[in-house]
Amino acid sequence: MFRYFIEVAYMGTKYAGFQIQPNAVTIQKKVQDALSIYFKFNFDLVCSSRTDAGVHALKNIFHFDSSTLFPESITKKCIYSINAILPNDIVLLDFYLVDSSMHARFSPVSRHYQYHIYQTKNPFYFNRAFYFPYNLNINLLNQAANCILTNTDFTTFSKKNTQVHTNNCKIFFSEWSYQQNLLIYSVEGNRFLRGMVRGLVGTMLKVGIQKLSIQQFVDIVNSKDQTKADFSSPPEGLYLVNVKLL
Repeated sequence: MFRYFIEVAYMGTKYAGFQIQPNAVTIQKKVQDALSIYFKFNFDLVCSSRTDAGVHALKNIFHFDSSTLFPESITKKCIYSINAILPNDIVLLDFYLVDSSMHARFSPVSRHYQYHIYQTKNPFYFNRAFYFPYNLNINLLNQAANCILTNTDFTTFSKKNTQVHTNNCKIFFSEWSYQQNLLIYSVEGNRFLRGMVRGLVGTMLKVGIQKLSIQQFVDIVNSKDQTKADFSSPPEGLYLVNVKLL
């Protein structure tokens, strides 16, 4: 068997997340269908990061196994053809053979997410960022963002009923910044829990509007109590930016 990685970008607005679900349109289903139409056999993709409904990705990685060895000339040529099959809000970025020991979920050393916020009404950011028209103190936001760098247990920011063995994560980078007309939260870690980034953003925004103090934020992080986090930040502001491999 030969293992192939594919890299895909997508706007998640119209989709019920990545993972295949009954009676729902998902990224995985659309990509698997396009591959099946082109190669004329069924595909079962394994995903690096299972993005939720409405969440976008600038690069997500999937793998599949095939009994067929595709020449590199074929994999490069087929990108154009598969993109012609995919809907306009999903694009195949790359397609390449990897060692059979590589795994889309377990081989990455980090995932990088961004959360985009705009504070002045702008129709071009609709469904692409979170409209939050309130005064924010970016210094307080960055103090809160810095606090999580020394934390490893993110139970507080994990949605309930998730099938994971541990809530421990290692965060390498956590920072708020203004980029053009957007306020962007960037965070990179070895892994993320379901709802974690949106929970962090929603709770830090309360610090930014001074409804929570830094100490109260730290107490919430350490509480391991999901009811104390704010998961209300909508999915349209969240982007999976990159998945780094070994």
